[in-house]
Amino acid sequence: MEFPDLGKHCSEKTCKQLDFLPLKCDACNQDFCKDHFTYAGHKCPFAFKKDVKVPVCPLCNVPIPVKRGEIPDVVVGEHIDKDCAYHPGKKKEKVFMYRCSKEGCKKKEMLPLACAQCQGSFCIQHRHPLDHSCKAR
Repeated sequence: MEFPDLGKHCSEKTCKQLDFLPLKCDACNQDFCKDHFTYAGHKCPFAFKKDVKVPVCPLCNVPIPVKRGEIPDVVVGEHIDKDCAYHPGKKKEKVFMYRCSKEGCKKKEMLPLACAQCQGSFCIQHRHPLDHSCKAR
């Protein structure tokens, strides 16, 4: 009892242990014992300010820079709304990609309609051997 001001009590509600070498949390500025000084040990509500993980966009897999003090979920949400390169509605893939092999025909089909004799790909109008003047190989 010679040094009544020496040490501090742990700020964790369930602990309150008198610690002669308390550690101060750099996020919430409270004093804790060796068992509770980590962010997870005392469930620090300001731990996200010190979190140095870089979130990655779940759509385009690009790392999103987050400034100190910003909530990562909000920043990633803004990226998805404004800057994200992945736009499922904007990307147009060709549907009709199988062009007719008949000379002079420019029609395209979604599925290949191959001739069993010459193995050429034709449109519906020229799919039969008589319609495309088939030259069997």
